Amino acid sequence: MTRDPILARPEMPLNEAIKILADRRISGLPVVDENNNLVGVISETDLMWQETGVTPPAYIMLLDSVIYLENPSRYERDLHKALGQTVGEVMSGEPVTIAPDKPVREAAQLMHERSIHRLPVLDTSGKVIGILTRGDIIRAMAAEA
Repeated sequence: MTRDPILARPEMPLNEAIKILADRRISGLPVVDENNNLVGVISETDLMWQETGVTPPAYIMLLDSVIYLENPSRYERDLHKALGQTVGEVMSGEPVTIAPDKPVREAAQLMHERSIHRLPVLDTSGKVIGILTRGDIIRAMAAEA
């Protein structure tokens, strides 16, 4: 794991977070509130909406009524991400986390099952003390071989 990772705040301008990701060659940042409690993660995936935009959900008209074929709230969330100007507007909330005493195998399984690329590591008080990436897991596997 990478100890003491760079942290973002929800009010951080998006272009500042993008610059950090590009300059440091990293793919995501934990986002913490004013009490340093984890509130989300901003990643390359979240930022893709800025470039790709969103497609309105498919719908049909029936007797002057609109019937959406997809959940319209998903479109609203995606649109918000595409138009966001701060980290808080674009980040993914409710991040998956792990404790520092958990085995690498458990972290790998969690990352695989949830299709995530990074796991913030939280201490017992809920503060971010590190971040575990897929690359960290591969390096741990190589060290054991």
